[in-house]
Amino acid sequence: MQHHHRFGTNCIHAGQQPDPTTGAIMTPVYQTSTFVQSSPGVFKDGYDYARSKNPTRTALEANLAALEGAAHAFSFGSGLGAMDCVLHLLKAGDHIVLSDDVYGGSFRIIDKVFAHTGITCSRVDMTNLAETEQAFTDKTRMVWLETPSNPMLKVIDIQAIAHLVKKRGQQSGWYWGGGTPRAPLVVVDNTFATPYLQNPLALGADIVSHSCTKYLGGHSDVVGGALMTSDPAIAERLRFIQNAVGAIPGPMDCFFLLRSTKTLHVRMERHCSNAMKVAEYLAWHSKVEKVIYPGLESHPQHQIAKKQMRGFGGMISCVIKGGIEPAKRFLERVHLFSLAESLGGVESLIEHPAIMTHASIPAEARAKLGIVDGFVRLSVGIEDVEDLIEDLRIALG
Repeated sequence: MQHHHRFGTNCIHAGQQPDPTTGAIMTPVYQTSTFVQSSPGVFKDGYDYARSKNPTRTALEANLAALEGAAHAFSFGSGLGAMDCVLHLLKAGDHIVLSDDVYGGSFRIIDKVFAHTGITCSRVDMTNLAETEQAFTDKTRMVWLETPSNPMLKVIDIQAIAHLVKKRGQQSGWYWGGGTPRAPLVVVDNTFATPYLQNPLALGADIVSHSCTKYLGGHSDVVGGALMTSDPAIAERLRFIQNAVGAIPGPMDCFFLLRSTKTLHVRMERHCSNAMKVAEYLAWHSKVEKVIYPGLESHPQHQIAKKQMRGFGGMISCVIKGGIEPAKRFLERVHLFSLAESLGGVESLIEHPAIMTHASIPAEARAKLGIVDGFVRLSVGIEDVEDLIEDLRIALG
């Protein structure tokens, strides 16, 4: 399937053809660990062992590449499995410029797993370009950012960051993969926006990362991750690491994700429209101190969101007046909003980042970001929005 089709068509068809044996319209689940060879070392379409390649996974990766406008895609058993693969592009002594507001697990893998290898990072507010440039060292080899970020929903100007990084690379290039000089890699976690709302590669990023567990999966029933790139040298290295490390998804998980991407465009439309209405309601409520949503004009990067996104997403953060106790009561009283970690499913979820998803972030760093005791994150689902607002009204009391 060619990438020139429109997004919704690619959601449904890219990477997939009717099964040549039976005509089945859905890609089969190739539940096999190995493939028969016609002669030693001679195998069909590159399939020898399922860690290296599986037909169900091949279809998923082609589908994801088309959605992100990439030449290559790689799928993994989780979003952190995908991130681990990217970090293996680095070597001891390399430095990462990391956006200050990221998923707690993303910080943890750098700080607690890769730090002992000699890889270091500096956290910086990437909405401030001057501050971002100051964070670079002569060892900087990667820039990792989330936009919108988790959970503060900062919107980072991807094109501006990519331009800054390329400029730095011209001044002090580094060598990667076969001695080719190039600027530090720009990696964008596009989980919150999805390819439906934002395409970082088109804005200058080198690699796009996704937790497929979230909107790409969309039904809270599968865990997965993905990387996309259009750079052949990067793709070759990622493919090697993916096979060598083996953090791959099983064929059934790939099948679930293929089923889910078929409805990504229609789900995201509803997520966005519902979230806007919920954000406007919360902004009006007397018991809510602050609402953070890129679609509101009050959001500090609202204009950047309008420029680089096709919609504002399904995630909202807010601060409940009075601190931890009122916030806790609110979270205990919701009904349609389920109190649970994760996000991006068809059902609405709500959580307390300081206690749940971002507990691994040091307390002082959380406070600096604004993750205070009354801070709450909502993943707005695709239910009838009037029912969601009524649920919030009753819970707020």
